[in-house]
Amino acid sequence: MPKDRQVVVVTGASAGIGRASAIAFGRRGAKVALLARGEAGLDGAAREVEAAGGTALTIPVDVADYEQVEKAAAQVEAELGPIDVWANVAFTSVFAPFLQIDPNEFKRATEVTYLGYVYGTRAALDRMAPRDHGTIVQVGSALAYRGIPLQSAYCGAKHAVQGFHDSLRSELLHDKSNVHVTMVQMPAVNTPQFSWVLSRLPEHPQPVPPIYQPEVAADAVVYAADHPRRREYWIGGPTMGTVIANKFAAGLLDHYLARTGYKSQQTNLPEDPRAANLWHPADGYDGHDFGTHGAFDDRSTSRSYEFWMSRHRTLVGVIAAGAAAATGIIAARTARSR
Repeated sequence: MPKDRQVVVVTGASAGIGRASAIAFGRRGAKVALLARGEAGLDGAAREVEAAGGTALTIPVDVADYEQVEKAAAQVEAELGPIDVWANVAFTSVFAPFLQIDPNEFKRATEVTYLGYVYGTRAALDRMAPRDHGTIVQVGSALAYRGIPLQSAYCGAKHAVQGFHDSLRSELLHDKSNVHVTMVQMPAVNTPQFSWVLSRLPEHPQPVPPIYQPEVAADAVVYAADHPRRREYWIGGPTMGTVIANKFAAGLLDHYLARTGYKSQQTNLPEDPRAANLWHPADGYDGHDFGTHGAFDDRSTSRSYEFWMSRHRTLVGVIAAGAAAATGIIAARTARSR
């Protein structure tokens, strides 16, 4: 399917990575279905998708409700056509120590952040598998590999998504299916979540620096959708470092995060009263459109050199091999001259 004619579904499309991804797909002329709870955010995202050159369809939906997700998928195919790409992005969470999170809050965060991916994937596969065509992109996190303090609900859900992804990918490979699933592991991103996720911290929450802009994440989502045969993509140096460090020194990381994890996730500003989006969207019908970016533009970067290298692995390999060969030649000549 030509990229400018694709039908793309993005969950969590009203803000942050989801919204930036929807705009990026729209920029190349795709028909983009925007799924989220917040109607004000969805309307703003739809305007930006269409201004970028795409076609937008907004569907208010709670991804923690399978029936709503299934109904939304049916509406997408009825109005836009067969789904080519489904990107799962929607999530919610609670910033608090585990013992300060009510079990119902933990359940709700898990249902949105984990089961929302399961339900979205099921709705997509029910349509893609019979056609033997389609791509599902799971937006993950470095925290799918390494849990950190104050985010037990989010980390647990992202770990669950990772396990679900591994299992499903193996099944699709077994079936020799032409439906592909890939995962994009994100670093800290400047999204509105830090202004609307339920927080019981004494100071305003923040992403752990370094912080990346949502457009960096969106470029990765679009690239992964175009190149879905890779198992996963790591975005940003912190993601790469976190995954590798946790593999070889998880115990040391436990102690390091115990010392640094509380302070690094809070600003020096006291927490303001907020309309938390756990149970109801902060950008609902009568709410505020939070947009794509969070409150940390002045501290965020628009580049990921690690992702560039990941996209150009062949070129990087050739350069590295050439550098190694040149070093060997110089060393040999130096040895002979001696």
